[in-house]
Amino acid sequence: MPIFEYQCNECDHEFETLVFGDQEVSCPKCEGKKVKKLLSGFSFRSEGEFSSSKGSSCTTCSATSCSSCGY
Repeated sequence: MPIFEYQCNECDHEFETLVFGDQEVSCPKCEGKKVKKLLSGFSFRSEGEFSSSKGSSCTTCSATSCSSCGY
């Protein structure tokens, strides 16, 4: 199941959603239909350490999901 990241052009809310085929995507915050797909970063956990392609700022966060800190 593909998960994509989007940003709403109407309220600037960033969100992730599952997308199947040609399914239309709308913002979960304002229900706006004008959204743009973002380039997703990747991350991995190795020996208890968290690393992200978005930079070292994620290493100070103990979350398992980057959506909690915005990186």
